Amino acid sequence: MDYGREVEEEIVRLQQIIEDYPTVSERYPTRWLAIKLLEQDEDVYKKLQKLEGGMEIFNEAQKSHGHLHIVFGDDADTIMADRRYGWINGLVRESVKYTRPDKITFSDRVDQFVTNQYIGVPLFLLMMWVVFMFTTNVSTPYIDWIDGAINGPLTRWMVALLGAAGAGGTWVESLLVDGIIAGVGGILTFVPVLIALYLALAVLEDSGYMARGAFVMDNLMHVFGLHGKSFVPLVIGFGCTVPAMYATRTLESRKDRILTGLLVPFMSCGARLPVYVLFATIFFPENPGVVVFWLYLIGVLLAILAGILLRKFIFQGKEPSPFVMELPSYRMPTLKAIWIHTWERTSSFLKKASTVIMVASVVIWLLLSIPVSGSENFARVTPENSAFGKMSSLIAPILKPLGFGEWQISGALVSGLTGKEVIITTLAQAYGESQTAAGEEETAQLYIGRDIGGILVSFVEATGDTLRAIPGIFGIQIGQGEATQESTSLMNTIENSFDRSSNGHGKLAAFSFLIFVLLYTPCVVALAAEKQELGSKWMWFTTLGQAGLAWLASFLVFQGGILLGLG
Repeated sequence: MDYGREVEEEIVRLQQIIEDYPTVSERYPTRWLAIKLLEQDEDVYKKLQKLEGGMEIFNEAQKSHGHLHIVFGDDADTIMADRRYGWINGLVRESVKYTRPDKITFSDRVDQFVTNQYIGVPLFLLMMWVVFMFTTNVSTPYIDWIDGAINGPLTRWMVALLGAAGAGGTWVESLLVDGIIAGVGGILTFVPVLIALYLALAVLEDSGYMARGAFVMDNLMHVFGLHGKSFVPLVIGFGCTVPAMYATRTLESRKDRILTGLLVPFMSCGARLPVYVLFATIFFPENPGVVVFWLYLIGVLLAILAGILLRKFIFQGKEPSPFVMELPSYRMPTLKAIWIHTWERTSSFLKKASTVIMVASVVIWLLLSIPVSGSENFARVTPENSAFGKMSSLIAPILKPLGFGEWQISGALVSGLTGKEVIITTLAQAYGESQTAAGEEETAQLYIGRDIGGILVSFVEATGDTLRAIPGIFGIQIGQGEATQESTSLMNTIENSFDRSSNGHGKLAAFSFLIFVLLYTPCVVALAAEKQELGSKWMWFTTLGQAGLAWLASFLVFQGGILLGLG
């Protein structure tokens, strides 16, 4: 296409110069390269500098760019883009026939309401509230079912099998039962939570609403001085911090990439959700979904506040770039698409459970089995006198003012640096709750048929409870009306531990703990991704800054709550 006389003259001039350097002209089409140089393409500049004659061509391109800026009063890339869109507009006018040019589509009518500047944000928050209520209420019956199956029949069968093989009561039994089953099994209990969350998000994405959520939240972010394009990495951060860090590559400015990368850890990743649900179910059984929703919302609000402070004191002097995105038409989500999206995300978590979490479980079991003091030998070591217990006890006093100063909690937070879901695994192992009574290994095989029947019956009951829970999200009670959730041994132990360490302020200490989990240092994989994308300085800024912020926020929540008579 023709870019106009002035631009074309500079393109031809650059082409002639490029042709004088065969190393360059043989590698790139000369007209294409001339246009890219006028557009100041950074990637082309970097590659050109490595070639013979590259700097000479680059200098000539700078002269052409300066000449065009004087002629037009604007950058060459802007002028060339304007010419392209003008050509496209003319082509469309000559080629496209509109049969009903004034037709307003169904999506247009819905968007007049959904993307309204006053209604859009509250509606988006309402939709997120429904998602988290659905996630917690619907998944709870299946959590109880999986917990009962793992800590009941599965553990009994493993003990019986090891007993028959002559390994009963040995370190092998301890590794398999107390290490792998208790650790990985404890986190697999919360797979229904992730399935429910991913299912709800898949419906919103496939229907076209999630794009509208990005649109209305972009407007809100601009009000607070944040970068509009940053919304996409931040939304990805609700799934996992690692891909969210890599998603910052889509931002043109390095300052914007750094700022967005620093805000990503404030978004509650999927690994935090099992911890949220466990503690919300234990300490706030009346409204666990509301508690989880507020944790997500607090993260977003703190990200906004942090963005304002960072832009004011560190990233000054740069206006946020505009955020351009396409709003797809609304459509009815298909079951196949929803299942594919849900399974892809859930299977990713299961792969992690089978590798990272299993390794972490074995390492924690090993540390819990190594005696340090107060125990005679390896076989008689207690969790508190183990290597893990002693290391965790050194950290516990730092967390005491936050309401959770027992060594089991501090140890769980340390191991949570490998992945936030490992917090549950560590608690299950550190509290050392034995799920199998003595002597069961001798008779467990006699109950296999009964156990399988019990698992199937409890699954049907869990499904019925789930179906009754769905209308309950909107205040409609069906059937029994009240949940009959059964507390597990681990849940009772955690509740007693927090009540004890906080001198009776268990609920307040639990919420302080959840705030700490929300804010403290991301997992090591996320930190590695941040180092790769932003550099070591900003990785350490996040590591230390998030830990300090988490401690301060939890301190204010717990100590402030006591002063106000809460908890």
